[in-house]
Amino acid sequence: MVEVKFHDIGEGMTEGEVVSYLVKVGDSVKVDQPLVEMQTDKMVAEIPSPTAGIVKKIHFSEGSTISIGQVILEIDDGKEESLSSSPEKEVSAGLLTPEKKEVQPHSQTTKIPPKRVIAAPHTRRIAREHDVNIEQVVGSGPAGRVTDEDIFRVVREREEKVDTRFVEMESSPLLRSTDEKVIADHTVPFSGIRKQIAIKMTESLARIPHVTHFDEVDLTNLLELREELREAGENVSVVAFFLKAIAITLKEFPLFNAQLDEEKNLIRLLKDYHIGLATNTDKGLLVPVLREVDKKSIKDIHEEMKTLTKKAQEHKLSVGEMKGGTFTISNVGPLGGIAATPIINHPQTSIIAFHKTKRTPVVTENDEIAIRSIMTMSLSFDHRIIDGADAVMFTNRFIALMEQPKTILLYLR
Repeated sequence: MVEVKFHDIGEGMTEGEVVSYLVKVGDSVKVDQPLVEMQTDKMVAEIPSPTAGIVKKIHFSEGSTISIGQVILEIDDGKEESLSSSPEKEVSAGLLTPEKKEVQPHSQTTKIPPKRVIAAPHTRRIAREHDVNIEQVVGSGPAGRVTDEDIFRVVREREEKVDTRFVEMESSPLLRSTDEKVIADHTVPFSGIRKQIAIKMTESLARIPHVTHFDEVDLTNLLELREELREAGENVSVVAFFLKAIAITLKEFPLFNAQLDEEKNLIRLLKDYHIGLATNTDKGLLVPVLREVDKKSIKDIHEEMKTLTKKAQEHKLSVGEMKGGTFTISNVGPLGGIAATPIINHPQTSIIAFHKTKRTPVVTENDEIAIRSIMTMSLSFDHRIIDGADAVMFTNRFIALMEQPKTILLYLR
């Protein structure tokens, strides 16, 4: 007969309350099967069975308070009876919690120790949230450490396999019935680019604490300058000015052009200014990257932007043309809308969205009413490394450049 005792798990407790029994007298139990829930001063924990056998006796009723070392119940393990004081027959059960499981060895049971996984707590949380068994993940970090990217790689591979199965199922003649047409008329495939966008957005929100700062900028002077250039034969888009001004601002506020290395606890301030331009296509959002924006003229930026946007809409972008971005802008103004909370393109630290420009009455410094072209914008940032005050100063600098656009022409590099 094996006595299951209330075991001290080393948290300074001296007693606990029996919350509920998970077995009854006469039940057959297996090794490690939860037997009873105990309430301590810090948690509710399950006590597992230290042996296989049949429950013979329960010593306390539910609601009872018992002390450390007291016998909760007895299990007949099928062995010959011996004195109850025999050391071999007195087994103290450990407490089983979601994070900790302590089981005493048994003479007839060979226990396989769990695989030791090296991973940060936030990596383990991401694995749990995405239903990934972290013990089965091959770590790419130092000494086999499992990183966040390893978890998301498993998620992506799993989703790609699901997509393949759906394609095979949809092509199967067994599924071509009259009922299928009714279903197909009311469904949209969740795969391809749309599926990858979903994975990327979920990854970003899971890893980055987003905060969005809203502001507005007077584009009247910029629109007048663009008209002057057009009359001179130079047709340059407003977004090209945005990109150049953003590059200038990023140089002065490097945290917005950075990456957070969570494994090494480092913030990497990037020396390149590769700006992604979120582009709407008929198959979803694509983000071509304009490289070294800080070194290019506004005209060069305009031409490169036109080329990449066209390739995006025709689905001709190469993988290299969508990689390496250090910051992202989203120009949704032509579609309308005055505000949004854009999601950061991980591993970047920020993203800015430009919204609708409206002709708006504004009170000038001379207390006069003037009609100006006002655009709203939204700046989302990683609040782990960027504070709200930084975001305000960032947008203030961008606004200053936009409202005096001729000063941008001074920055050829």
